[in-house]
Amino acid sequence: MGTGRRRKVMLVTPPYHCGMVESAGVWMPLGLTYLAGSLRAAGFDPVIYDAMSLFHDLDQIEDTIADAAPDVIATTAYTATVGAATEVLRVAKEVVPGVLTVMGGIHPTFMASEVLGSGAVDYVVRGEGETSFPELLTCLNERRSPEKVRGISYRTSNGHVIHTASRALHHDLDSLPVAWDLIDWPAYFYRTNPGSRLAIVSWARGCTEACSFCSQQKFWERSWRPRAIESIIAELRLLRDSFGVDTVEVADEHPTRDAERWERILDRIIEEDLGIELLMETRADDIVRDAPLLHKYRRAGIRHVYVGVESVRQDRLDAMRKNLRVEQSREALRLLNEAEFITETSFLLGFPDETRASVERTLELSYEYDPGLAFFLAITPWPYTDYYREVKDSVEVFDYSLYNLSNPILRPGEMSREELSALLSHCFQQFYMNKMKDLDAMPADKRQYLLAVTKLLRENSYLASEVKASMDSLAMGSAMPPMHHGKQAPHPSMPIGYPSMPGVRGEAGRPLGAT
Repeated sequence: MGTGRRRKVMLVTPPYHCGMVESAGVWMPLGLTYLAGSLRAAGFDPVIYDAMSLFHDLDQIEDTIADAAPDVIATTAYTATVGAATEVLRVAKEVVPGVLTVMGGIHPTFMASEVLGSGAVDYVVRGEGETSFPELLTCLNERRSPEKVRGISYRTSNGHVIHTASRALHHDLDSLPVAWDLIDWPAYFYRTNPGSRLAIVSWARGCTEACSFCSQQKFWERSWRPRAIESIIAELRLLRDSFGVDTVEVADEHPTRDAERWERILDRIIEEDLGIELLMETRADDIVRDAPLLHKYRRAGIRHVYVGVESVRQDRLDAMRKNLRVEQSREALRLLNEAEFITETSFLLGFPDETRASVERTLELSYEYDPGLAFFLAITPWPYTDYYREVKDSVEVFDYSLYNLSNPILRPGEMSREELSALLSHCFQQFYMNKMKDLDAMPADKRQYLLAVTKLLRENSYLASEVKASMDSLAMGSAMPPMHHGKQAPHPSMPIGYPSMPGVRGEAGRPLGAT
């Protein structure tokens, strides 16, 4: 392989859909824009092919890859998408002889040997990929051994798997180039804002918490690395002025971690008067801390806030190392609702000690927590987390494509997984029936927003049948919608990692390690 032979790099998202995040909008692959920027800076010619957002199937992906004939094709995976990502690379090897295949993301970072065993993956990029991936390609183009490239795994000709030394995390995030110009902007929008143009931005990477069920603290090594505030403002201005962006999701797991910095960000956004609507998630205890600042949240353009309640039981929160008090979650939602934000949360169910009574108790308390949007999810043990080791004897499902928070994976105590699935549907139906009864008491803009979101859930999400049942029951004056006994959430063709928006960040699918 002579120098310069491998220059054209196709970055592709896998064709996986579970009807969660698609219900709210079409989301750009932020990680690939960071990766493409670094590849281009290193002299490569990257293209981004967002097959997931285009809803392309494997046949269409095969044709697109064949037409493009890339020298290198790379994809990303988290647990539920790893099968689809592997198939993309397998197809690439069939239609482009000699193509180099690379996979990155959360699941391959921790399960590299398993991923390489498929035969479709030549290299795994572990952790953040902006330096490792270009360095790997440069090394191969120069006919050098990749064993000194940090942060990669590969299989030798004799079948041995090599894991090179890990690469340190990037600390100067503002120095990373972002290929915003490679995004097909008209494809990305927020459904509740017809005609909107949606971007995803990263203002910091990482999370210092230790939640046992979450992949993020593990992937980011419990670090938190913020970007410079003026760099954030300049990026928002660029997205608005150059690409017409008017809606932005903040991708950070914990954007409000540094209280002083967070207030300065809000002040600068207000000062700039950017006219951009912001969607975000953060911790409930930070919302309680920021009660005096919520008017600044509103003035900065924040409209939709997700807080991770996860459980209404303190013993469960403690067991999961959530570092949160149940009363903080209640208070955070009360404060946000009082300030007329759109609120969203999730309740995790299906633990090994789950009972029908504990599910019903969660439902009852969800009315008191009163989020605008609620998701009743099946606790999912990503196979490399601390939580998986704690519950592995209760794991009954080993098909990774079902690890999407809607399909029960664990044996839930006194009932079957099918019975738990029916109860999750029941909780969802009952919650939204109760929510719709309060519509008239809501402020007009919030009522309109929630009606729009409910319509989207009914028409586009994996919960469509449950929403329809709730609406039909209300229309007929029924006190209780029918329970779908034995029904599991439909298995999609191929998860984004979190439902709705911003949603649960159990495993958020960082492409090739980039945020």
